[in-house]
Amino acid sequence: MNDLSLTSIAASYLTTTIKEGVLTVTMNRPDKLNGWTMGMMEAIREAFEKANHNDSVKVLLFTGSGKYYCAGVNLSGTIKLMPPRKLRQLIVNNNRTLFEIFLNFTKPLLIAVNGPAIGASVTSSTLANFIIASENATFSTPFSALSVTPEGCSSYHFPRLIGENNTYRMMGPEGWKPNAKEALDIGLVQQVVPAAHLLSEAERIAHEWVAKGETRQFLADSQLADLKATNAKESEDLADAFLSAGFLKGQCQFLWRKKKYVPSTLFFSLWALRPLWSWAI
Repeated sequence: MNDLSLTSIAASYLTTTIKEGVLTVTMNRPDKLNGWTMGMMEAIREAFEKANHNDSVKVLLFTGSGKYYCAGVNLSGTIKLMPPRKLRQLIVNNNRTLFEIFLNFTKPLLIAVNGPAIGASVTSSTLANFIIASENATFSTPFSALSVTPEGCSSYHFPRLIGENNTYRMMGPEGWKPNAKEALDIGLVQQVVPAAHLLSEAERIAHEWVAKGETRQFLADSQLADLKATNAKESEDLADAFLSAGFLKGQCQFLWRKKKYVPSTLFFSLWALRPLWSWAI
């Protein structure tokens, strides 16, 4: 697989450029805050897979366009009405596959966070070799507020990376959203630069990696086997949380406030009918 060109569908979500061994992949839906719809996630999978199997790519630099890095996974676009056991398995598979995109990438991976990052876009970033952040970046993992469990290997990886206390502050009821400087102070990111210099500095690091033959590493000395095992377990736990009464009701109310009435009705139906189908999971 030597062709790095994306399919037309993937190219509607991402832009790619390659220079001297560095492949830059940019999420390019700024009007949607680069949110991870099913289409965006499939485009990322395609780009990473092609890079993984192309000898001309030595380092992958991943970033976003516009004011946001990524608004996280579009939950309303990932849950559909279907038999409950099948729905649960779909959630498990989708979550596990999403983070395996990053876990299975075998070349050095540099993340350049250009603005606010939310949810899975934060946890997946920590699965890279290195995170460089714009001074405009913030990092939010609102699992407690959403009544869901940790994902992206964060239940194992975050305590190793930022410590137990900071992990609880970010993932627990406080919902702490560190800014770039705070993220640097706790070890969530490894460098912070002015917004105008983000890409140039990220490219400098990436080309330095090419020159010295950098290899794939995980932060905090986390091991791939442990990360994969965590991802598998978290995916099962997350599916159960997504189908809980608290999550379904909360999503219904949230989407209704956003005037997204069709997906709100979907979550209301799942919540209202939950006593009839929950036994079948």
